Amino acid sequence: MADKRDYYEVLGVSKTASDSELKSAYRKLAKKYHPDMNPGDKEAEAKFKEATEAYGVLSDPDKRRQYDQFGHAAFENGGGGAGGFDFSGMDFGDIFGDIFGSFFGGGGRSSNGPRRGSNLRARVHITFEEAAFGCEKQLEITLKDECASCHGTGAKAGTSKKTCPKCGGRGRVMVQQQSLFGVVQNVTTCPDCKGSGQVVESPCPDCNGSGYVARKRKISVSIPAGIDNGQSVRISGKGEPGINGGERGDLLVEVVIAAHPIFQRRDYDIFSSAPISYAQAVLGGEAIIDTLDGKVSYEVKPGTQTDTQIRLKGKGIPSLRNKNMRGDHYVTLIVQVPTNLSNEAKEALRAYDALTGNTTVGGPKAVKAEKRKKGFADKIKDAMDL
Repeated sequence: MADKRDYYEVLGVSKTASDSELKSAYRKLAKKYHPDMNPGDKEAEAKFKEATEAYGVLSDPDKRRQYDQFGHAAFENGGGGAGGFDFSGMDFGDIFGDIFGSFFGGGGRSSNGPRRGSNLRARVHITFEEAAFGCEKQLEITLKDECASCHGTGAKAGTSKKTCPKCGGRGRVMVQQQSLFGVVQNVTTCPDCKGSGQVVESPCPDCNGSGYVARKRKISVSIPAGIDNGQSVRISGKGEPGINGGERGDLLVEVVIAAHPIFQRRDYDIFSSAPISYAQAVLGGEAIIDTLDGKVSYEVKPGTQTDTQIRLKGKGIPSLRNKNMRGDHYVTLIVQVPTNLSNEAKEALRAYDALTGNTTVGGPKAVKAEKRKKGFADKIKDAMDL
């Protein structure tokens, strides 16, 4: 079997590795490549089978001795299993117990103790400015409250819960499942009691046996300054009720920030553009720029080119972690080309153009006219020379 990798190489151990070293190496690979951890990943499944085959041989003293002597050829005609041997006599319980919660057999832990409730999720829409400086928002969500009639037991008044006959109160049942290794035992949550270990024979009519009733509640959400789009605010104890006396989950409120017509955000910095006149760009002068803190004055330097970027230090988004720190505001100055000029303004611009040594005074028409004049003069000169 020349196409097979060396088993020691597969597990990443030396040929003198102890049983505990073999087990530790395989446990890491199994956790990384197990199909349940990588659904639909054929490459991961192949690596998992390869590691399992290697461990199946090297963890067995007799098979390891044969492999050390003959290599893969020792199992070419063995029959059964992926590598010419089968896994039916192998115990994977101690390998996978800490990874998959007794997936491969064993009694497993009882799940009918107190369990924390699931988290709930909601979404709130805010403006760019509200995200920058923080705000308070009111949300209306549906929460489950303890039923007043049965006090959360789910049982009709005068009755009580009973031990689940299917799981015997353990909250988990053992089922058989076909896997890569044949038939294995799988410990899973009891479908009758949903893991609580108890069932209600006479449900409470007010909550239909759930122990809780749904009610709409108004929740106040404090949005911190500096929060970014897609981040969430956690409100403790406003999620789903716990099981068997467990604490409630949390409410996670995702923040959706509306786009701003002028500003764009990158981390804690703000980017925008601001127009300046041609005269301001050439001569310099005061420009008024919009920021989160309102309009500020900036002194434009003479000779400023279009697309010049300036920095307004400390005018960006406040930091979530340090309230005394803020990002910066970067502004790109855009020189505006004047349109709809008056005749006087056009003449003044032509005069400026001439003073700066531009040879295209008056534009393309003037250039053509000048060429025509020079051509005629040249003809007269040529005639006089004759």
